[in-house]
Formats: sequence, structure tokens, C-alpha cells
Amino acid sequence: MHLPVMPFVAPMLAKPLRTFPTPESIDGGVAYEPKWDGFRCILYRDGDEVVVGSRDGKDLTHCFPEVVDMARQQLPRRIVVDGELIIVADDHLDFEALGSRIRPRSEAGGTNIASLAERHPAHFVVFDLLALDDRSLIDEPFATRRTLLEGTLGTPADLVHLTPLTLNADLAMRWFNEFEGAGLDGLVIKPLNAPYSPGARTMFKFKHTRTADVVVAGWREHKTVASDGSPLLGSLLLGAYDDDGRLHHLGVCAAFTAKRRAELVSELASLTVAADEQHPWVDSVEGTRAPGGASRWTGGRDLSFHPLRPERVVEVGYDQLQGDRFRHTAAFVRWRPDRDAISCTYEQFDRPEPYDIADVLGAQSR
Repeated sequence: MHLPVMPFVAPMLAKPLRTFPTPESIDGGVAYEPKWDGFRCILYRDGDEVVVGSRDGKDLTHCFPEVVDMARQQLPRRIVVDGELIIVADDHLDFEALGSRIRPRSEAGGTNIASLAERHPAHFVVFDLLALDDRSLIDEPFATRRTLLEGTLGTPADLVHLTPLTLNADLAMRWFNEFEGAGLDGLVIKPLNAPYSPGARTMFKFKHTRTADVVVAGWREHKTVASDGSPLLGSLLLGAYDDDGRLHHLGVCAAFTAKRRAELVSELASLTVAADEQHPWVDSVEGTRAPGGASRWTGGRDLSFHPLRPERVVEVGYDQLQGDRFRHTAAFVRWRPDRDAISCTYEQFDRPEPYDIADVLGAQSR
């Protein structure tokens, strides 16, 4: 027997907002939820069969056996829910640990799925209900789906949680300001009268946005090449200096047009590090975060780069830092020829007050 919503349905998505929406600004009113920073998934249960499907249709079931076991224990026998996989480290979200669960090293290498599940158990935060028993709910308004979801999940579980929700704009803004300290990155705003629209951007998101002046210290090639076969720039590698004057890799800035990718290769050529020059990220000293090498969870993708003398400064937009790196790809704003590279330090970054993730998971909907 198949569930009324087929596996790997595309999740409903959210459009970014620049200003905070009040309940009366959207027809029919809205609900506010914390915006979780993890892996978006649709979870299906049909009897003993549980499937965890990623946003792009990949089957992640085998990667999260602890979530599968908990779903069998605490979800109804026939259900489809939308939610977010997260990993909690100490009192905050840990996205890097979550990434390691997708492409673990082989058992011969000392790390397998079972041991990762034990060391870094994932939680599943549920925020929508697509089907229950033989009833599809995607055409029902969100207010109806949420009421049914609250009655279905009941008592909070160890690894399966119901996301907090509020209709109160003031409380939502308090969540927005406080929950960032636990690793969340904003709010999701859902029209109360909207159906579930797979793949469509019918929700809204309101995220933290900031800018910083950072050093350009390298670039990576784009997956495509110019018409003459020459490389195109794929991303700029960004850095900031610590108190000891060491340049750390912050992340990347990308999303340039094809024309601009070619122009940047030419513009940055004069900064290319010669073979007899030193670069802070080539043979970097211990304790310095540097790019390069292959990532465990990007399928062995080549992350080599062209080192540049760290002289140019760029202003970028970002949402948050995770540890000492940008959590997401930064957005190019403008070049800053008026700034000295050495002045681009970590002191400029706004650090939210720490907040215990357990208090987020335990927040009462109201």
C-alpha cells in the first residue's frame, strides 16, 4: 500500500523578505516559526517502512538509522511529514557534523554510519503534515495541517520534535534575536490559509543579514571554461586575520555572470603568487584554517585553488558565522580599495549571545 503523497515529493520553499512581515501584511494572516539550519527532508512512514527523502530527491534513510528507529516508535503508522534534520553539539546546531553523516568514511577508514549515529545522533524537527493514514493534506490550509500535526505528534520525543510556532509578531522577533545564538538563522513565515505547494515558493523567510570587509586570497575555477578553453573564475576565497596576524579561510563568494568570471581572472592575474613566493594558505601553519584538499562529503570534488597575494579587500554580505567561517556562501557587494587587507580582522564580526538549543526545541507554541 502506498501513501497518498508519493515519496520524494519536492518540499515547499520560501521566498526571502527584506522587511519583517506583520500578520496583517499577508492576506489571511501568518504563522511564524524558527528557521532551522540543517537538511530539509520529507519523512514517510508506511508501517515498518520509513523513508527519509532529501530536498533534491536523494534517499538518506541509510544515513540516519537513529531517526528511522525513532520514527517507528513515535510517529503514526502511515504518515508523511516535512521537517529538518539537525545535529546538536553542546548547546547549538552543528552543521559540519551533519554534513559528515551524508558521506562517511568507509569502515576500513575507522568511521561508519553506526558509530557516527552514536557519536552525533541527528534530530528531526517536524514543521508540516502532508498525509495521515489514507488522507492527503496538501490541499488543506496550513492552519488545518498544523492543528492536525500538533494532535498527531503529542508528547515531545528524544529525536523527533515539533517546531515551535507563534501568531504573535513580537514573540517572533524575540525568537529571531535570541535563537541565532543557538545556530538558527531566522524565521519562516507561513500564510495560514495556504495549501502545501510542492516545489513552489509560497512561504517566506526572514534571515539575518550583515556585511563584512574581507581579504581575497585565492580563487577556484568554474566547472565551465571560456570559448577559447581558458579557465573562468568560479568563486573568490575569502579570509580574515586573527589577533596573531594569521589569515584564516572564511569561505567563498560566488554567483558571478559568465562575462564577469572571465574579467575577474584577468583582473586578479597580477596578484598571482609566484612559485618562489609564500602564501598563508600554502603549507599553512598549524592552527590556521586554510582551504584546499578534498571534502569528505562533496564526493571527492577538487577544492584546489589559485593562491593570490592577500592585498585586495571586498565587502560581502553574509548571514552568520559558524565557528570562524561563513555558514553559507557570501554575496559580493563591492570592492573596497580604501581598506588595507591587514585591517580585516575577526573583531568586525557580530557574535550573537549564546542560546541553548534545548530551549528552542522546548519553546512553547503560542
